[in-house]
Amino acid sequence: KELPPMQSFYQGWLFISAFNNPNILHAGAEGSKVSPSAAPERLPFCRVTEEDLAFFRKILPGRTIVDPDLVEPSNVDWLKSVRGSSEVLLRPQTTEEVSQILSYCNSRNLAVNPQGGNTGLVGGSVPVYDELILSTSLMNKILNFDSISGVLTCQAGCVLENLSFYLEERDYIMPLDLGAKGSCQIGGNVATNAGGLRLLRYGSLHGTVLGLELVLADGQVLDCLSTLRKDNTGYDLKQLFIGSEGTLGVITAVSILCPRKPKSVNVVFLGCETFEQLLKTFQLCKGMLGEILSAFEFLDSECMRLLNTHLKLPNPISDCPFYIVIETSGSDPTHDAQKLHNFLEEAMTSSLVSDGTVATEEAKIKALWSLRERVTEALTHDGFTHKYDISLPVERIYQLVTDMRKHLGNQAKSVVGYGHVGDGNLHLNVTSPSKDPALLAAIEPFVYEWTASCRGSISAEHGLGLKKRNYIYYSKQSQAVALMGNIKAMLDPKGILNPYKTLPDNLKQ
Repeated sequence: KELPPMQSFYQGWLFISAFNNPNILHAGAEGSKVSPSAAPERLPFCRVTEEDLAFFRKILPGRTIVDPDLVEPSNVDWLKSVRGSSEVLLRPQTTEEVSQILSYCNSRNLAVNPQGGNTGLVGGSVPVYDELILSTSLMNKILNFDSISGVLTCQAGCVLENLSFYLEERDYIMPLDLGAKGSCQIGGNVATNAGGLRLLRYGSLHGTVLGLELVLADGQVLDCLSTLRKDNTGYDLKQLFIGSEGTLGVITAVSILCPRKPKSVNVVFLGCETFEQLLKTFQLCKGMLGEILSAFEFLDSECMRLLNTHLKLPNPISDCPFYIVIETSGSDPTHDAQKLHNFLEEAMTSSLVSDGTVATEEAKIKALWSLRERVTEALTHDGFTHKYDISLPVERIYQLVTDMRKHLGNQAKSVVGYGHVGDGNLHLNVTSPSKDPALLAAIEPFVYEWTASCRGSISAEHGLGLKKRNYIYYSKQSQAVALMGNIKAMLDPKGILNPYKTLPDNLKQ
């Protein structure tokens, strides 16, 4: 079978909000031309009937939610930038229940929006129209932990921070750490291939995830929940679902390799006068800190201004154009402290950094990390935010911010850059007092063309979701995208799983 034909995305949209926010995107009037980041016309899925609700209530007693006030929060993304119109929220607790739901929805041609913690930034976690919302929030059990191998097996709805607390009590940690850790769920992390603050040290989820259990569109349960670090028998199917954003299957359980909890953690906050000095500091850092280096993050002075203004977070050092957060994690406090001392001495002597502070106590470590982790929160208070998650050669990572400021002039309120230097991942954010179509037209496709000219990626770790799906060709060749479409058609012939997301509206064959 073939996928249902995708409709043109040149449809009218109406900006409304249940939160009195004029910037939330919601399906509405027809006839106007809109951005490729808007959604296409609703595909011919069936609408939910009373008979459908009766079936769901039978298999999910008390967990089939139709109260509009209870469903509403799941219709709106964390940024309050996209709003769906689903009327049904399903809350399964087991893989078998997910299987029954998808088998039924596939037979009835009902579209399904899988949802974890709903912390995504590209509109991939909420409905576009009236898709059923399948929440994994009640699938929050830890199934097993092997204290010898460090392999954790859990259901997909486990909150990342709760997993971290569980592991720390057993002298282990999660291999990923995100600013949204208090809300995001491990299933959603895997489905979006989330990166985060520890990727420099522990690598991506493509390496740390050992196994997955998931349910395909027709309800078939695919058990690839291996806990083995080595398994070279046939195709590694789990890799196909890591980063697929819920479009190929619903992840129900994860096994993940967890590192030992470090006995010694230090955080350094440094200031640099130029980005060239920041890059030289990174090179020096890698050479002198070596195996204990666990994070190297940066933010610019505009980020610091927003943190000061909107969140009242003080700058712990003197004002600088650029700031660095460095974390070391090791097993010997004396050894680590000496290596850090030698690095800082060399960095100061070489005039690579102009000021800095070191934290070894947990409270101060958290305070310094908050300056990096809460930038996204500060941006939400600065106005309407256009967010771009770009992967670039490390030496070009900040040039995009500089060029964007020149390109926009005084059209934007703020243009800020921060991110993961060690991963070549820039978070570029542009704010304005309110939604401004002229500003968006100035940003896009400029930002994507600039990225493509450097052979970068338009999505380093956030995914494509609804907002970025039609820009995929800036990063992927048409043959690769066509093959993705073929895989989608094979695994989900009716296209019921997270429609309108990830793949472009018009696949080039």
